[in-house]
Amino acid sequence: MNAIERVAAFMHEHGLTLVTAESCTAGLIAATLADVPGAGSLLDCAFVVYSPEAKARCLGVSARTLARHNLTSEAVAREMAQGASRKSPALVAISNTGVTDSIDSDIPAGTQCFAWVFKAGRADAAPAVYSETRRFSGSRNGIRQASARYALVRLAEYYAGLGGGPNPG
Repeated sequence: MNAIERVAAFMHEHGLTLVTAESCTAGLIAATLADVPGAGSLLDCAFVVYSPEAKARCLGVSARTLARHNLTSEAVAREMAQGASRKSPALVAISNTGVTDSIDSDIPAGTQCFAWVFKAGRADAAPAVYSETRRFSGSRNGIRQASARYALVRLAEYYAGLGGGPNPG
């Protein structure tokens, strides 16, 4: 069983469903999970929001956050995940924003920002939100694929850290 199959099994075991809000990965997080048999019961929907306007329109990312923090930032990733979480009954939201090359940016190639929102737990409890930045190397598509896998593996690790169950390894 590979890492993504372990994540899918973990999600099944814990009754977790997923919504994604993806920029740099352009739906690859959802597609990577969808490659696993039985993933239909794990995925609610995926937002692919490349432009700043789409991030604001579809997910409610604020213009102030975009102006203050840049598109490739944990602040934007958090607002993306929170927006997706509000629009979906899924118990987990994952977002990704980043750059694969540095052609027009001061941000190093391969920089990826992620956020995870967990609604699991008491209905009146505030969702748990985690974010992090990681840098990957390789080709444009290699970075995107590594980012998608990383986002899914970290879903299970963060959930386990909430007391939601053992880390799937």
